[in-house]
Amino acid sequence: MEIKPIAKIYTDFKEKFGIPRQSGRGVNLIGKIVFEPKYRFPEAIREIEKFSYLWLIFDFSLSHREEFSPTVRPPRLGGNTRVGVFASRSPFRPNSLGLSSVKLIKIEDDENLGKVLIVEGADILNETPIYDIKPYLLSDCHPDATVGYADTIHKLEVVVPPNLKEKIPKDKLIAVISCIEEDPRPSYHDDENRVYKMKFDNFEIHFSVKDNVATVKDVII
Repeated sequence: MEIKPIAKIYTDFKEKFGIPRQSGRGVNLIGKIVFEPKYRFPEAIREIEKFSYLWLIFDFSLSHREEFSPTVRPPRLGGNTRVGVFASRSPFRPNSLGLSSVKLIKIEDDENLGKVLIVEGADILNETPIYDIKPYLLSDCHPDATVGYADTIHKLEVVVPPNLKEKIPKDKLIAVISCIEEDPRPSYHDDENRVYKMKFDNFEIHFSVKDNVATVKDVII
């Protein structure tokens, strides 16, 4: 079976570093889903506005590999412990398919692009191919679920000096802070003198981490 993209999603994430490891974890993370011309029919999304959340099946486009590895090292386990690839959400998979749950904000009518879906919470790189879209149903939620090694949530406190806050629009700043809070660093990094660089929209955010506090050092436009 050959699958082809039905759309592309456009986000503020210009590179992998900084993207939340799961969907819905960041705030103000807006994405625009533009359908490919072949699928750009209004009737293809008829009544989609009645669903508040959607599932996106997408391509881990920067993680394609020819060889198969049966185990991976999840960041939540420090990057040193291996688990089965099918017991993880690692992008390094046989078919490089990702799954993301996003909130449907609205549908825009574009004269050239047709119906464009505006979504929030996507943990997806800019211009990523989308292979399918499905509505999120209440039956998808399992309150009694156990989540193994993924039950620990680690967050950083984020400090942005006032002079740097002024460089970023408020909605983008909220999004940037929410991404840094999720601690995008590799789990084995603990050098408090190291400066990390995160590209978001048209900004490059420089920050360092000490004692669980991330301090923004510079904002390059």
